[in-house]
Amino acid sequence: MARSIPKGWDVNISFAEHGKQALESIEKGLADVMFLDLNMPVMDGYQTMEQIRVRDMPTLVIVVSGDVQPQARKRMLAMGALDFIAKPIDSEKLTELLGQYGLYSGKSGGGELRESTQDEEIDRLDVYREMANVAMGQAGEKLAQLLDVFINLPIPNVNQIETNELRMAIAEIQQKAHVSAVSQGFISTGIYGEALVIFNDTDFTNMVELLKYPSTEHVERLEVEALMDVSNILIGACVNALSQQLDLNFSRSHPIILGRHCDLEQLLQSNVSRWNKIVAVEIGYSIEQHDIHFDLLLLLPQSSMDIMFDKLVAHSEVIDG
Repeated sequence: MARSIPKGWDVNISFAEHGKQALESIEKGLADVMFLDLNMPVMDGYQTMEQIRVRDMPTLVIVVSGDVQPQARKRMLAMGALDFIAKPIDSEKLTELLGQYGLYSGKSGGGELRESTQDEEIDRLDVYREMANVAMGQAGEKLAQLLDVFINLPIPNVNQIETNELRMAIAEIQQKAHVSAVSQGFISTGIYGEALVIFNDTDFTNMVELLKYPSTEHVERLEVEALMDVSNILIGACVNALSQQLDLNFSRSHPIILGRHCDLEQLLQSNVSRWNKIVAVEIGYSIEQHDIHFDLLLLLPQSSMDIMFDKLVAHSEVIDG
């Protein structure tokens, strides 16, 4: 975000890790303009924006988020946000937007981008989490369009672990006794992984109703159809988002049903035991008004993540000019 701000814009940049810190920055006079994310710990973007509105705090808010659902944009604009930008940031579009609102009168960004003001060594997990955040948002938007609902998006849970630690690392899924899951592999030059969509068995009835399948079909068949349809949308959109960020193409294998009404630990162990150290990205989607919860799990060997990290850093350095 800092590198996307035009170099000619004479401003001081401050950072906040979550909404509570952001509000404190506004109170200190450090935020005439705020770029606000939606998915944050402690206090998310919605809660932060509500406080800014209620307390009439002196800041202009531009939302920058991976959650690109139309309802998310509409909700934030209704609360007083100036505009809404989707991740990953397009520096030229940002410059045009700042000019549109009279905040910056210089030329389009191009190669004149600001260097990052944070001197800390790049945290790999933060890079993975941000990459997953963008992929999560695009997948959520596709599913929201199909179901005509608003989908709650979390902060992606990212862990670098041994495969035998995977079960303990998955905080959300491990509470579910029996699950059904679909797996689909994806591969590109030097990069490969598995994407799993995991359903809590108790949520199938509500999902089938939301998908409006013919009630004349057999229940078991409808559940399998729902599992495959939702998985195809989530995995497809998520892998496409990774492709865009890495500027490469992934090939996907045919989706397969890993298990039905089975124990998660056994399901995971049989699927990833061939790998040693992995990066596990867990995204817990939910549709609260319909009491539906399901998880998207991305599993990649550490060697693949190292290549992805190098590609992202190289791409960032090219953008920096």
